[in-house]
Amino acid sequence: MSQDIEDFDVGADWHVAAPYDFLRRLRHERPVFHSAHLGAYVLTRYADVRAAYGDPRRFSSRGSLTISRSLTDETRAKLGEHGSFLSSFVANVDPPDHTRLRRSVSRAFTPRAVAAMEQRFRRLNEDMLDRLEPRGHADFVAEIGHEPSIKLTARFIGVPEADEAFVRAHVKDWFQLFLSPQPAGRQLELADSFLEYLDYVDRLVAARAKDPREDFTSLMTALIGAELTHREVVELISTILLGGNDTVPNQLGNTVLRLLREDCWPVPPTMIPNAAEECMRIDGASLGSFRYAAEDVVLHGRRIPAGSLVLLSTDSAAHDETVFPHPDEFQLDRPNADDHLVFGYGIHFCVGAALGRLQLRTALEVLGRRLPALRLEPDQEITYRRSLVGRGLTALPVRW
Repeated sequence: MSQDIEDFDVGADWHVAAPYDFLRRLRHERPVFHSAHLGAYVLTRYADVRAAYGDPRRFSSRGSLTISRSLTDETRAKLGEHGSFLSSFVANVDPPDHTRLRRSVSRAFTPRAVAAMEQRFRRLNEDMLDRLEPRGHADFVAEIGHEPSIKLTARFIGVPEADEAFVRAHVKDWFQLFLSPQPAGRQLELADSFLEYLDYVDRLVAARAKDPREDFTSLMTALIGAELTHREVVELISTILLGGNDTVPNQLGNTVLRLLREDCWPVPPTMIPNAAEECMRIDGASLGSFRYAAEDVVLHGRRIPAGSLVLLSTDSAAHDETVFPHPDEFQLDRPNADDHLVFGYGIHFCVGAALGRLQLRTALEVLGRRLPALRLEPDQEITYRRSLVGRGLTALPVRW
């Protein structure tokens, strides 16, 4: 990437793959930066990003996930009311709605509930490797990284096994429509897929209302009318499926690539927790979060007008040399690796963070034990999906 570049080019490969020189320049020279491509102000220093996360009064989450500004008028018309999808999701609102929603969702993510999922996730990884290990090679992204997380999330939500492929395909379209720039024709195709996906989740909620089971959908459906609305439940389920089908597997792919490149595979079991944190820091699957300035904010001499969109760049914060010495170096034993902000901070700290961490650590333990000779296929080109806020590999051929 040229040092002469003056903006985030969110359609360019470097935006996701290697933005660090650009972000370093911003931290040093323009820590509050207005991006014409994003139509947003960007905060790049760790202290500023963390402070903004912790200040919902000035940096509001209301509407911050409704990234539909790039949609054409035709696509908006097709989506109708769903063009503002996520308008009532827990990470997209401020108190008091946020307090009510988070209290309801947290019932499913108690320490005991999360710990109970570890053995199920471990077994899913073992079963997958029983099938793949004799082959000796695979695409890590398509065949290893996603399947256990998808299946665990499906069981947690209550999605039947027969519907897993449907959900995975439609979640991928969800991600592309709202969080990745798309041409007009492709937007319409993705909008059709998205509406089909919402209809599926809506029918799942209706089914659990009539026939409750031991799953998240039933737990949340039981709260409709008392604590939650029908739409809030649909959006909660839809978005948790996104995390399990996309964000968590993306982080595992990024992590394994980093460990193989650094010749740190397999990771000693005692080092796995810190290795996972360092990989999230240096190659986070989440690049940042959007907020709206609820009032005029003056920071480093720059005024952010009230109503402006603001990107809190956790990707840049994780490479801030004032917090992480030699930030572009991978350090397996970095003492403050878990100070990254991949899961956010403050009242919007990710409610599923404990489960995401458990999945990453468990996968590294099982994969390291079962595939100690794992290595990259030689001479491959590493490419990432283009995205405003996420980092995920398109493929990763490996062998063992």
